[in-house]
Amino acid sequence: MYDKKELNRIKEKKIDWEKNRYSKLVRIHPERKDKFENLSGTEIKNIYTPEDIEHLEYNKDIGFPGEYPFLRGVHSTMHRGRLWTMRQFAGFGSAEETNERYKYLLEHGETGLSVAFDYPTLYGYDTDHLLARGEFGKCGVAISSLKDMEILFDGIPVDDVTTSMTINGPAAIVWAMYVANAENRGISKKIIGGTIQNDILKEYIAQKSFIFPPAPSMRLIVDTFEYGFKQVPRWNTISISGYHIREAGSTAVQELAFTLGDGIEYVKAAMKRGLDIDKFAPRLSFFFNAHNDFFEEIAKYRAARRIWAKELKKLGAKKSRSLLMRFHTQTAGCTLTAQQPEINIVRVTMQALSAVLGGTQSLHTNSMDEALALPSEKAVRIALRTQQIIAEESGVTDTIDPLGGSYYIEWLTDKMEEKTYEYFDRVEKLGGVISAIEKGFFQREIAESAYKYQREIDENRRTIVGVNDYKIDDKRSIPLLKMDEEGEQRQINRLEKLRKERNNSKTEKNLKRLRKAAEGDENMMPYILDCVHSYATLGETCDVLRGVFGEYVEPAIY
Repeated sequence: MYDKKELNRIKEKKIDWEKNRYSKLVRIHPERKDKFENLSGTEIKNIYTPEDIEHLEYNKDIGFPGEYPFLRGVHSTMHRGRLWTMRQFAGFGSAEETNERYKYLLEHGETGLSVAFDYPTLYGYDTDHLLARGEFGKCGVAISSLKDMEILFDGIPVDDVTTSMTINGPAAIVWAMYVANAENRGISKKIIGGTIQNDILKEYIAQKSFIFPPAPSMRLIVDTFEYGFKQVPRWNTISISGYHIREAGSTAVQELAFTLGDGIEYVKAAMKRGLDIDKFAPRLSFFFNAHNDFFEEIAKYRAARRIWAKELKKLGAKKSRSLLMRFHTQTAGCTLTAQQPEINIVRVTMQALSAVLGGTQSLHTNSMDEALALPSEKAVRIALRTQQIIAEESGVTDTIDPLGGSYYIEWLTDKMEEKTYEYFDRVEKLGGVISAIEKGFFQREIAESAYKYQREIDENRRTIVGVNDYKIDDKRSIPLLKMDEEGEQRQINRLEKLRKERNNSKTEKNLKRLRKAAEGDENMMPYILDCVHSYATLGETCDVLRGVFGEYVEPAIY
């Protein structure tokens, strides 16, 4: 991109500047650190110039928005034409309580819904199961049957609003409930839109809410791919998630490499089934974390698009839409502090801005009180207003990829891609993603990064404002959410009533048909939908699959 003679002049000028300007001032006013590094441990130089990106070719390596390699954005107009979908991750207690929160958010300008489920739901248990007691609604909404899904979305236009659901082990079943609810309301599944997370590989790697072993889990995921592009064409049947990998303690580079590695593994599994990559790839989506290192996060999103486009092309994708990396971003829950919770608003604003500048298609901003409790109405409204201020007042959406061309950003984007491919090589030598999971590779890498980060905080080598510096004696002054204490018993009563009033012979027949399909090699989605329509509960349906596939027990790794 640069004239060789001009580059030489820049190099000479930089040497002169460092010797006669920079070094002299450093001797008088020493730098704050011996070495500057970002959160991935990449050393950051004092200044970046065209010399650092002289190897880049604009059309080949950077390009234009909406064109290969999609570094500058997946759409030609980006946020000038359409703002990102504004979502707030919401769910607590009963379906009734969460339905009220959804309506509140939509009234205040949210443009898409996002469902958080409680732990019994994530693990495929009904609320009245012995293992579910005490966990009802604590980290999300409890959904045990189609009846709960009907209440959750009562009065909400599911044919107009897209819904994202953070569910993995039982994702196919919960998705079937959403589809069945739409059908029961006379809404065609051809027009409903949204996303199921459905990313089981990252569960084995980081979050651990798995149910079945890897092979049948991958089969279920490919079943959703196939059913989705044929029957629910506007639905994203997976959200390949780096968010939980980052929350578990990974660096930005590890988040990028492990997430894309998982994505490639899903594509290969679908192709092995015989699915056409250009039919299912356009409905793949991603989910990233927005952490504190502002420029590193922006470079991560830009690098992700370029790497994905390259890798899908290698795998044989022909259509431009198959190469697009569309992603949702959530600000980093692990960075929120219980100390001085109001300053979390500042952290979230900075993180959200990095996601917007990085070209996200959808965004969730965390609430200031989430280190203490599920978000209150006031806190969640401020979090939503944060997105609206960035969109409407900051001016950052007026031009596309405004930091593109920055010597530092382009260098850092390139460096993150280089380090990602180094991880790809290491995983390949271990036999691929599933083999690397079984050998504990990802888990060890994340644990080591998390330990290093925490040591830096504990030893005051990394400042966390309000935690290890700038501390105050502060009595909590913000109001916290309180859930309905009767919600769990109401849910249990509803389950008891449902089991008495449904057509139990039909339910049993559909569960038996699902068992037979699971024992064979048919796509299980039509059978799961039949079970859901006959009001089989989440636990009953998962138990059928547990009986065929067994449950995954993670090996001890030292």
